[in-house]
Amino acid sequence: MLNYFNILLCYCIIIFIFQVINCQDNSSPPAFYCPNTTYTPNSTYSFNLKALLSSLASNSSRPNGFYNTTSGNAGSDIVYGMFLCRGDVSPDVCQNCVSTAVKDVTSESYCPNGKVAVLWVDECLIRYSDQPLFGTATRSYGFLNTQNVSEPQRFLSVLGNVINELIASVAANGNNRSGKIYASKEANFTSLERVYTFAQCIPDVSSSSCENCLRTAIGNLPSDGKRGGRVLLPSCNVRYELYPFYNVTASTPPPTPPSSSPTSNDRDKGGIASGVIVAIAIPIVVSILLVILGFCWIRSRTSREFNVVEEITDEDEISAAESLQYHLNTIRVATTNFSIDNKIGEGGFGVVYKGKLPDGQEIAVKRLSRSSGQGIEEFKNEIVLIAKLQHRNLVRLLGYCLEGDEKILVYEFVPNKSLDYFLFDPEKQQLLDWSRRYKIIGGIARGLLYLHEDSRLRIIHRDLKASNILLDAEMNPKISDFGMARIFGIDQSEEITSRIVGTYGYMSPEYAMHGQYSVKSDVFSFGVLLLEIISGKKNSAFYQSDGGEDLLSYVWKNWRDGTPLNIMDPIFAESYSRNEVIQCIHIGLLCVQEDVNERPTMDSVVLMLNSYSITTQPPKQPAFFFRSRSEMLPKGMDSDQSKSKSMPLSINEVSITEMEPR
Repeated sequence: MLNYFNILLCYCIIIFIFQVINCQDNSSPPAFYCPNTTYTPNSTYSFNLKALLSSLASNSSRPNGFYNTTSGNAGSDIVYGMFLCRGDVSPDVCQNCVSTAVKDVTSESYCPNGKVAVLWVDECLIRYSDQPLFGTATRSYGFLNTQNVSEPQRFLSVLGNVINELIASVAANGNNRSGKIYASKEANFTSLERVYTFAQCIPDVSSSSCENCLRTAIGNLPSDGKRGGRVLLPSCNVRYELYPFYNVTASTPPPTPPSSSPTSNDRDKGGIASGVIVAIAIPIVVSILLVILGFCWIRSRTSREFNVVEEITDEDEISAAESLQYHLNTIRVATTNFSIDNKIGEGGFGVVYKGKLPDGQEIAVKRLSRSSGQGIEEFKNEIVLIAKLQHRNLVRLLGYCLEGDEKILVYEFVPNKSLDYFLFDPEKQQLLDWSRRYKIIGGIARGLLYLHEDSRLRIIHRDLKASNILLDAEMNPKISDFGMARIFGIDQSEEITSRIVGTYGYMSPEYAMHGQYSVKSDVFSFGVLLLEIISGKKNSAFYQSDGGEDLLSYVWKNWRDGTPLNIMDPIFAESYSRNEVIQCIHIGLLCVQEDVNERPTMDSVVLMLNSYSITTQPPKQPAFFFRSRSEMLPKGMDSDQSKSKSMPLSINEVSITEMEPR
């Protein structure tokens, strides 16, 4: 009988081992980046690449899980390479991961004959290029789980807190003895679920660059209550799940020391004791097996539910303004010496040109007016500040040029002009159906939330309007023109100014009348913009054609009378979601309330846009002061109207930021 139990026990243990192995195979799908640059087989570059990959594989057992090297002599055929293993994995696991990745990266499935490649798998990443790896632009990937959590609002609060602790822990681990810069954190979500988070930087970056990189990654994590998400950048990575995807350290009691040889009497008792032990051990092993099987099932299901949602362009973190500087000759060549044929916009700040860099990248070049009174050092500091604002719904600053009297800003080129170009044109607004407008509303809200809460700086935009929302090739919105923006301290909530700047029709009453501005000033502007997007009517021009009634009064009247859908743009016909439209009108009216404290934060706005059941507070009558220009501003205060003009080819009307750290 005892032998039977022993055999059964061994059988269970074998099954247990196989299940663990199978479970470990249920990893998330690899991600890779291969730009369209190839080398010739059997070339010098090909030879150097093979040597480099061989070097990476042979050094893959390093204790710190990181290695970077080059292969070949200086010149066009030199290859730069590195690998980074996840901080919690053992040297053996790291070695196996790197060895496999080295073989896979040049295969047909990933990057055959690629001069540049990045391959991410669960336990490691490898990267090589014909250019130096640090301080150069590359791409990174965002993943999200397609399933939602049960309580998204509370989940985001829990996740936000644990992520902040995680970043602090990574920074604290920057100088540890192992040379690894990583940390993991856990937090309770429900009685049955915990949030597991993990973040890591490569050892060769500074602590400030590590933190900046992680902040960029966090800004691209899903913000709508997904069950899991991760962002993979070449210099850092961040991930969270509702299951332990890394090695969670657990303490185990020491093994019991062996007993001395039993007497004959003890042998008889020992037989009984062995049976008892086996009887106890079998249920324990079976229970463990069931737990492992359940865990593996959840993990395999989760990995199938993970999708790559987008590629996120990332520039390695900058350490000084000079790293963003372009030579004036480069800008002249790109714009054909500022040819009038390349002119795409003009305003009080100067002229905007379309350009193309030698590598084919299209750019928008803003040549600032020479009458700008900003000093050189202030200009450089401002560039660094703007460059740190990295979000998919913000226009991206690529660099600047500062030579002689020239002050030039270089931005990403956004091909579909600005929102007002489509929204207020009777013909072009046909291209903005409800689904596109709803997507634009959500993107603007997320970009504004990033400025207010999620970036390292708290930014008050102060000039949010349709002409400052640019649209990319997929009609995704990008907030632009930080020329009137202000930086707040972490604990600062309000500022007062005697110089009112902004655009008529979008300014909040407390700002226009008393010079008080805060994040709630931007919320008011967002509310006006949201109602414009729904109605297709411009707020500042509404009263001119409708008997003196402004847009906010018109929307409020229909809301109060129970006919909110009357304000919709007629082009929607029947192609719209009634719940979405009414929810958006409700949010818009909440945002334009006169009492600052009654307006929601952008965090609440984003949550309301993702759930029809969260909004319960009825809106109050909006601020009615857009009756005439003389009524709007108190005597003695001037309104600095936005001077940018809409032109048929105006692609990127973004002005110089006048940020003032507080």
